Amino acid sequence: MTTDRAHETPLVRLRSDGAVDEETLAYARTKIDAVVRRPGLPVVTGEVHLVRAAAHHAGHPWSATADLRIGGRQVVAAAEEATGTEVVDRLQHRLRRQTDKAAQAWDDGHRTTVPPWRGGTGQSRAEGRPDQ
Repeated sequence: MTTDRAHETPLVRLRSDGAVDEETLAYARTKIDAVVRRPGLPVVTGEVHLVRAAAHHAGHPWSATADLRIGGRQVVAAAEEATGTEVVDRLQHRLRRQTDKAAQAWDDGHRTTVPPWRGGTGQSRAEGRPDQ
């Protein structure tokens, strides 16, 4: 049986399936918010999905996936662990590493450049545009 207990914020949606208790959801919300609400990040949107498997014999019954958009760049992270807090901690660690990379690329102002063999000048498209 799949339940969809959705806890929404304006930025990132937290969903759960299976027997996920409210304490684990609150812990997950705190950890995810710590990653996506850091100063200096562009707008972050997306979804985090927390699942607890019904099978008791599963080695890692908890899984979590995150699919986020950070200023135009997609960040995907997944984790599997034995407990709810462990899977949330692992996902937070992976998300922090990915969001740091996305924020660095956003801060550096990486822009698409047209290669010279395609008629480009070596400047980024944003730099080559005349002010209108």
